[in-house]
Amino acid sequence: MTTIPFFFQNTKSGKKERFQPKDVNQVTIYSCGPTVYNFAHIGNIRSFLFVDVLRRSLLLGGYKLNQSMNITDIDDKIIAESIKRNISVEEFTKPWTEAFFKDLDTLNVQKLEHYPKATESIDDMVSLVETLQTNGLAYEREGNVYFSIQKFERYGELSKIDVSGMKSGVRYDADEYDKDDVRDFVLWKNQKSESEKCWHTKIGNGRPGWHLECSAMIRKIYGSGIDIHTGGIDLLFPHHENEFAQTTGAYPKEEFVGTWLHCEHLLVDGEKMSKSKGNFYTLRDILEKGFDPRVIRFHLISAHYRSKLNFSLAKLGESKVALDRIQNTIYRILDTYSFWDEIPATFEGINFLIPEIQKLNMDFLNALADDLNLPKALATVFELVRIVNQSLDQTSSEKPKEFFKECLSLFVKMNALFGIFQFQKPESDSVDGISQDWILEQIEKRKVAKQNKDFAMADSIRKELENKGILLADTKEGKTTWKKAQ
Repeated sequence: MTTIPFFFQNTKSGKKERFQPKDVNQVTIYSCGPTVYNFAHIGNIRSFLFVDVLRRSLLLGGYKLNQSMNITDIDDKIIAESIKRNISVEEFTKPWTEAFFKDLDTLNVQKLEHYPKATESIDDMVSLVETLQTNGLAYEREGNVYFSIQKFERYGELSKIDVSGMKSGVRYDADEYDKDDVRDFVLWKNQKSESEKCWHTKIGNGRPGWHLECSAMIRKIYGSGIDIHTGGIDLLFPHHENEFAQTTGAYPKEEFVGTWLHCEHLLVDGEKMSKSKGNFYTLRDILEKGFDPRVIRFHLISAHYRSKLNFSLAKLGESKVALDRIQNTIYRILDTYSFWDEIPATFEGINFLIPEIQKLNMDFLNALADDLNLPKALATVFELVRIVNQSLDQTSSEKPKEFFKECLSLFVKMNALFGIFQFQKPESDSVDGISQDWILEQIEKRKVAKQNKDFAMADSIRKELENKGILLADTKEGKTTWKKAQ
């Protein structure tokens, strides 16, 4: 399969660059995953879905992937909670790790090749610290080992932070610190009490610092640098800057990361998400309000990953209407031409022979290749929706059956990215709370409007029904059937 050239906005260079992996059959990608001490909030979920969009886009582009996302199962918060509850770190993190993977399954996120845990990579972290000590970039104080920022001349290269005025020897032990606070960061933390989880190693009894973990796990899995590193924009500094420093400091002759990609913040009703503001949501909170996981996924991936996404329950409702419109169009094709047993199982091997569909397919792929431009890709989906509905609404349509079959195949290919369209027959035709007589009355009004060539009125009636969760399908015999939106 021929690969499509992709262009990404590389955080390190600040420019849109052509993506040039070391091997198109083994594209290496590492993404910062969850710290498993609670349910992931929807801001976290957005960044995980961004990783899924990246994966699905590159697969559509013909690349083969070797992808990882870490599980941080040891840090200050985890230790504090495990001590508070008088259970082991492993007992504390196990249910939260399971909850993370359940969230991914709920949102139809594809499985990656690797999910390394920090606690399973301690030897690799110790080895990295020893290499930094040998290279003169790490020093020990009171059992803690720190990275010396002033001894690494390239510090700030990734995040563009100015370190010229920093004070030498100022150290920071916590796993997180304030933005723009430049200090020597801890690589290895000395055990503070007997109740605190620790490992007995050559560099002392203790545990790794948060920043050390990703560098060591990347080295453990890939043996050297990687093609792409992703994460939320909040991780750019200090986390990713520190990753860059410690890995490059340990292995100065190797390129650590070819392309850095960062996903922007998620806002809720225009504000930063906060429990104190009452606008803090986990995936489970949204599901309990009755929203379909497909609608949630659709909403969270619909904006460009480098744009802030303004989340709200009202906007989820808008996303449902948009998704229902796409789904109704797919059902119309399937019902009209009885394609239920002819749906392609995968996008691979699909060929488009009709020029109009060929162009839409290339427009869709080119949008993905242009720095994952999901809004532009989504525009091609709705252009396909418009073409299909317009063709089916015209009783004297000259479009052949093969045209609609290729339209269906393109929906299947598009769904390889979106992961939310349905191609099986709905199980139920009933609609609670809406009179079937009223539905049939609206269908008859639409039929009269079409006979009078008032297609605007006919389309308006169909949209009103869609907004109420009623999907119409016109058969080639001129009949109209209806179904409840799934």
